[in-house]
Amino acid sequence: MLLSNRPIFASTDLDEVRDEVAKVFCPHRLDLAGDDVPLSARFNSVQFGSVRVSYLDYGSDVRIEPGDLGTFFLFMLPLAGRSLIRGGDKEIVSTPSTAALPSPERHLDMRWAAGCPQLLVKFERTAMERSLEQMLGEPLDRPIIFDLGVDMAAGWARAWRGMVDLIVREAEHDDGLAVQPLAVAHLENALITSLLTMQPSNYLERLSAPRPPALPKVVRRAMEFIEGHAHLPLTTDDVARAVAVSGRSLQEGFRAHLGLTPMAYLRQVRLTRVHEELAAGDPARVTVTTVAARWGFLHQGRFAALYRRRFGQSPSETLRFAPGG
Repeated sequence: MLLSNRPIFASTDLDEVRDEVAKVFCPHRLDLAGDDVPLSARFNSVQFGSVRVSYLDYGSDVRIEPGDLGTFFLFMLPLAGRSLIRGGDKEIVSTPSTAALPSPERHLDMRWAAGCPQLLVKFERTAMERSLEQMLGEPLDRPIIFDLGVDMAAGWARAWRGMVDLIVREAEHDDGLAVQPLAVAHLENALITSLLTMQPSNYLERLSAPRPPALPKVVRRAMEFIEGHAHLPLTTDDVARAVAVSGRSLQEGFRAHLGLTPMAYLRQVRLTRVHEELAAGDPARVTVTTVAARWGFLHQGRFAALYRRRFGQSPSETLRFAPGG
């Protein structure tokens, strides 16, 4: 069972289950849909920045009708079994290979079969819309409507699930990534951006259209902003806003003039900061893992490879031969 150390409740009382789930999501209709298996619900949940990751299992056939979600998007992935999801005029059968991503303004009506525990990822609508506006460089003219079904066999979706699994694993530790602001912001932004740029929606064509690249002087200002704020949880949208261009224009400008993305440049700056800290650190008091996490490097294997490619030695070698070592 996922997030077993983050329990919200376990109950066989229908009214209690409905009320407790509503506190985290929204008011909804909940009815038993079968007579064979009694209700035996379990709900575990953790907040990670503005994203909430949950495990919910009703233990029996249920019908759930929230209506319009209104203020949030909800990614729903069965870990076993299947569920019938109706979002507006669309309907899918959701299984471990097909997640559901209903949009806030489409009426939602669901039937979860017994034996269908689900991994749920809740995104605030304002965060999703703000990210899209920054990427487009203009206000939205209509609500975001994603395709209801998400193909979990797609490469991007597997990587996306891997990021959610990382949050689940880190929820087991009170001193893990959840207390590292850069790590939290990095994962939040990556989850939202991946959905916006990869999952079909009514905005995907506009996002994919070519944009004029930012001029060299704008790229230079962006570089200076990144260098001065690399310790903060920056996103491409943050940088674009600081230099008054759209996220897409900034991306194109960096590619045209530097041959890399703004976030790749930020990674280079942060690698340099890690190197500086390790080179001046005391091995008795400093660890590579702590310094790397503080600068937003979450995967130690990938971080070590990037570091060696950049500096020609491992992070531990830099620390070992530091003045304090």
